[in-house]
Amino acid sequence: MHLRANVSSDPHPSTAQLAPFAAPYAADPVLQDFLHRTADLLCSWIGSAHQHSPLPLMRPQPTIAPGTETADIDALLNDLQVVMDGAFQPSHPGSLAHLDPPPLTASIAAELVCAGLNNNLLADELSPGLSSLEHELCRWFCQRLGLPNGSGGVLASGGTLSNLMGLVTARTFGVGGNNGVILCSNDAHVSLVKAVRVMGLSDDALQFLPTDSEGRLCLSAVEQRLSQLRRLNRPCLAIVATAGTTVRGAIDLLPQLANLCRGAGIWLHVDAAIGGVFALSAAHAPLMRGLEQADSITLNPQKLLGITKASSLLLLRQHHQLRATFGTGLPYMENSTTGYHGGEVGLQGTRPAEVLKLWLGLRQLGEAGLETVLSSALKRREIFANQLDSDRLRLLPGALHLQAFHPIKGDPQSCEAWSQQTRQQLLSAGYMLSRPFYGDRFCLKGVFGNPHTTPDHLTDLAQRINASVF
Repeated sequence: MHLRANVSSDPHPSTAQLAPFAAPYAADPVLQDFLHRTADLLCSWIGSAHQHSPLPLMRPQPTIAPGTETADIDALLNDLQVVMDGAFQPSHPGSLAHLDPPPLTASIAAELVCAGLNNNLLADELSPGLSSLEHELCRWFCQRLGLPNGSGGVLASGGTLSNLMGLVTARTFGVGGNNGVILCSNDAHVSLVKAVRVMGLSDDALQFLPTDSEGRLCLSAVEQRLSQLRRLNRPCLAIVATAGTTVRGAIDLLPQLANLCRGAGIWLHVDAAIGGVFALSAAHAPLMRGLEQADSITLNPQKLLGITKASSLLLLRQHHQLRATFGTGLPYMENSTTGYHGGEVGLQGTRPAEVLKLWLGLRQLGEAGLETVLSSALKRREIFANQLDSDRLRLLPGALHLQAFHPIKGDPQSCEAWSQQTRQQLLSAGYMLSRPFYGDRFCLKGVFGNPHTTPDHLTDLAQRINASVF
């Protein structure tokens, strides 16, 4: 017995019951109505962002457990509205706290299609066209970053997973095994701590080194530590450079670190989750000079380009190393027509078609749009920073679209009180900044990837902050 689609003879499809599964025989008018009304809700939520706070004043919770009967369309839409009412609003012009920009409109649409296709990048036969699309798009990223022939990559659900997979591959093809040491800066991302734990490395495997006055990994400290490790007969598994630290947006000295790693036979992984997208622009690629010399790279288009979450890539100088590290043969699948299955090049088996929203978002932006997004973010940060009172505020230098700062005067305790009070005052005025702990004190930080933030917003924000300083 076949499941039949809802027929279009019903003049009021919204009054009909929504089938749990769309039947494959005809377009389902009830599903169309449901999706249209859902889109109306979403568009209204985005379009009214400026009327509310970036953070909701109240966080209503929907009913958690399923009901005894099937929910109708109105009930489902009401549930969605409750969730949206309690959600963070990245489209608000004052949303400047984190690396979470508004979503690209094409990426929103691609997310819907991704869900409807419900393909699985585990294997070719479960995602034939999308597997090829991921393969080719990763090759395009490698070409734009300057990686050599034979490079490639895989998409992952976030930079934490990309970093982990990069370091697991480094252990497979580097030196040291479980006795190896990973070196990084004090400002490296916390995901490295998780990676070392998951990999089962020793307690002292991840070693943090000082940064210079610009927030970059200190080269002399790296050289000294490598000398110490050699004396201890302890191998260095990898050096992790950061291209865009979380608080300052600092970029480690990639060319020098690449030369050092090459000379010492050490794997270089670059966590470019924040800054890597700047390499896609000819105008801004010099910021990422040396990135092309890395053995593995993490890059997150979700952090500035507006690709809906999650969107992260792990790119390898030698793509075959991913298959050698994570391949299992997938004996229950037919052989791949492209040489490998998507589940053979990373930790994830089942994967949604996240490539679709990245690809369509890039198609929407085009070269001109990419340039505008990147240049505008840097410009907003410059406009804001230039209006802060540098006689009373210390601005932490960095190369990207982030700006952290704290009062020059006062001890860590007074800075903590100032940061709490000022953040709350700004939130009441419609500006959401983050409050990271850096060095020995709390700071405030703005991230200027929001295209809805105007120069007037930035002037008003800077004036409020200047007035808050003791």
